[in-house]
Amino acid sequence: MQVPPGKVVPGGAWIDAGEPLVLLGDSGTGKTHLLIGLGTAAAEQGRRVRYVTTAALVNELVEAADEKQLSRLVGRYTRLDLLCLDEIGYVSLDPRGAELLFQIITAREERASIACASNAPFSEWGSTFTDPRLAAAVVDRLTFRAHIINTGTDSYRLTATRAAKKGAATT
Repeated sequence: MQVPPGKVVPGGAWIDAGEPLVLLGDSGTGKTHLLIGLGTAAAEQGRRVRYVTTAALVNELVEAADEKQLSRLVGRYTRLDLLCLDEIGYVSLDPRGAELLFQIITAREERASIACASNAPFSEWGSTFTDPRLAAAVVDRLTFRAHIINTGTDSYRLTATRAAKKGAATT
């Protein structure tokens, strides 16, 4: 089944095709909920799925490298059908952590899907992956044949808080 870039097909054909999905938007726009929902749906279909924040994955990779277990961990992440990687761009990565994360992204490229979420536009990923070439390579790999969804700028939490305060003021 050929799927046009940018169109997500129900049923997970994008996962079968090893295509990435990128959610971009401001905080509070539902990126994490969408990642969890996509991961849950994929797991219910019998797929191997892991949800992890970028910081947690980098910490896990650094610890594995220190313990000479990196190849084993990379292999485990490579065998997943879907890796849901949340919060890219929330924290700057040190050069070693960024390079280790790049290994995971490269190992999965065009073979297994990554669904990731970021509150930063691609043009700002250089501050997360402090090496500009590495940032460009990560963006290149995560956007090739990718489904990119902009979740917007309106925070659900902020909107709900304002509505609650407005409701409380009128009572």
